[in-house]
Amino acid sequence: MVATTVTLQQQASTPPPHLTLLDSVLVAPSAPAPETASLPLTFFDVFWLNSTPVERVFFYRLTSDDAAGAGDGITAILSNLRTSLSRALGVFYPLAGRLRLAPGTDDRHQLHYQQGDSVTFAVAEYDVDVDDLATDEPREVAKILPLVPTLPAGGAVLAVQATVLRGGRGLAVGLVLHHAACDGASCMRFLHTWAWAAAATDARAPPPPVINRGLVEDPSCLYDVFVKGQAASSSTIDNDNKRDDVKMADDLLLATFTLSQQDIERVKDVVVVAAGARPPRCSSLVATLGFVWSCHQRAKDDAASNVGSGGGETPSTYFILPIDHRSRVKPGPIPAEYFGNCLGAAMHAAPKNQLAAADASGIVAGCTAVATAIGKAVGEGGIGSPELWKEMIRQAVASGGGLLTVAGSPRFRVYDIDFGFGRPAKVEVVSVARTGALAVAESRPSCGGGGIEVCISLPPDDMRRFQNCFRKAITWLRH
Repeated sequence: MVATTVTLQQQASTPPPHLTLLDSVLVAPSAPAPETASLPLTFFDVFWLNSTPVERVFFYRLTSDDAAGAGDGITAILSNLRTSLSRALGVFYPLAGRLRLAPGTDDRHQLHYQQGDSVTFAVAEYDVDVDDLATDEPREVAKILPLVPTLPAGGAVLAVQATVLRGGRGLAVGLVLHHAACDGASCMRFLHTWAWAAAATDARAPPPPVINRGLVEDPSCLYDVFVKGQAASSSTIDNDNKRDDVKMADDLLLATFTLSQQDIERVKDVVVVAAGARPPRCSSLVATLGFVWSCHQRAKDDAASNVGSGGGETPSTYFILPIDHRSRVKPGPIPAEYFGNCLGAAMHAAPKNQLAAADASGIVAGCTAVATAIGKAVGEGGIGSPELWKEMIRQAVASGGGLLTVAGSPRFRVYDIDFGFGRPAKVEVVSVARTGALAVAESRPSCGGGGIEVCISLPPDDMRRFQNCFRKAITWLRH
């Protein structure tokens, strides 16, 4: 295949990096994929039908032995990635299928697979050093985005791209996934299976997915609630220009901020002391999100003018995070290996002036709101009120107070994805640059482990303000 060079448009003072597409092949599932299968979308799935595709990039540093001078070693790595992808798709075969309307209907969507369906696997070279990309410091989103493939038209739900970085010192594995096909938990199970197949170790294979949408019952006809108002035509799911539906500013940056295990315990201690007689239930995730949300609001607002200002109603801002309901669905529970979406929305508001307050007050306000959101979402051991999810989000957006969302989870173990040449040096959820969400993951072993990292995308001035607020808050926390 003739190589194609893609040049990024950047500021004139910055030499534009070059990405060269070397090859693009179709990878079909191997056995035991069936000849054909149709999975009806559940109400959990159709909720995400028009969402922005999830874009992830895994950055790996390669040793001289791995790269073998960027020659045969790289070729062997790429060949192994293709072969092992086929094996992983053999058990996760719906990811090679297509979203479509069920024949004879105008609003019943399904994920259909038939023998011959495949996943696009692209190979590229990129004239950027791995150390410039696999860092916590702010980086241009425009510099990372070429490492993510585009979903092919026609309802494809997954595409993969392997990019050799400058000098063969690094490799980026990028993928894009349509959220209606499955949630993050299912996607990560697929990636762990792919990595196991590629590494070819003696470790036991990950458990296979449970592919049975009949496990999700819908007695309240929530599917109809969620599909209402969505376009029924095939344009809803054909992926044409879907990646460009959510425009991004040219100067957006990505940066990662980590709370160590010790920092998280300090946040919990602060909340217990400052909250008084009834502190919120403060898990490590609650502590992290509450702390970062407070910093985020302080960076947006002039805290000095908000705190202590009297008169009028205090404006609120909202926080929303996904909750895995596999263990809560009734009748159930649904197996952890269930393939599909099983996410609910947890949302709560906090007064802006309280959230943006310095020191303990802002942290307590953030942690209390996040803990309350989770408590309300799980109800009395159930899944809350899913029929209200969309309405709650609409109300939060209409309020004008702002809405901060979360992607990912520390439970996904993204830094365990080892294809045979080591753990990732860095993992990015690039699509947060489109959605404005916080990307959450477990902290890397190189950062001590046991903590939680949060990636955020902001314009340069906003990023500088957030960095300043985060560093001040961490300094206060440690003293």
